Amino acid sequence: MKALQSTIPRALATGTRVVCSDNTGARLVEVVSVDGYHGVRRRQPCLGIGDMATVSVKKGTPEMRRKLEKAVVIRQKKEIRRANGIRLSFEDNAMVLVNDRGEPKGTEIKGAVPREIAERYPKIASMATMIV
Repeated sequence: MKALQSTIPRALATGTRVVCSDNTGARLVEVVSVDGYHGVRRRQPCLGIGDMATVSVKKGTPEMRRKLEKAVVIRQKKEIRRANGIRLSFEDNAMVLVNDRGEPKGTEIKGAVPREIAERYPKIASMATMIV
């Protein structure tokens, strides 16, 4: 996996409710745990753009609700800083449901996706309508 070329603050904590911006049937998900997080004792696990987490579907179709799924953060409100000095932020926090290998479950993604996601998850980038 290629290293990310930007400084990404971890802006979303566990328990955060985030919009699901794909067409899997889930509309609102809640972060349950952060995959691969090795933190400090008593510190709340956080995640940022490109991080994978286990989420619980709170709103959506009846067959999707109350299920635990894997998801990747594709947008966050807190700005990220790229190596060339550009700062990038989005209007909302958004996630996409994926399988264990990082391949998306849906067939389309609504909204923009940053270049950092395109480098790390090429299948998500191919489904995105716009890469920023």
